[in-house]
Amino acid sequence: QVQLVESGGGLVQPGGSLRLSCAASGINLRRYTMAWFRQAPGKEREFVAVTSQRTGSNFVADSVKGRFTVSRDNAKSTVTLQMDNLQVEDTAIYYCAADERVIVSQMRSRSQYDYWGQGTQVTVSS
Repeated sequence: QVQLVESGGGLVQPGGSLRLSCAASGINLRRYTMAWFRQAPGKEREFVAVTSQRTGSNFVADSVKGRFTVSRDNAKSTVTLQMDNLQVEDTAIYYCAADERVIVSQMRSRSQYDYWGQGTQVTVSS
């Protein structure tokens, strides 16, 4: 049984930092593409970051480039999203997603991922 559990969300002021973690169980992390998505109120869920050891892919969305970094620790079965210089527009629920058979050209598409965590709230406000 695959389980993804996000943690690390919270309230932070603009310019601040947060570190989100996704603990994965029931899978061999080395074989899975792991991604972060986010969903703000009234908006569609959007791609944030992805890491895939199988394909060597590791990148973030243009909207967070230079501020967010994604990494993985296979030994701990954990994926981390380091978020720096947070802005009000980063406010959303952040979700961890996983799948073993993600098509490289479609890594940004949420339809590629079968497994999702419950999400963690990130609020950026002064």
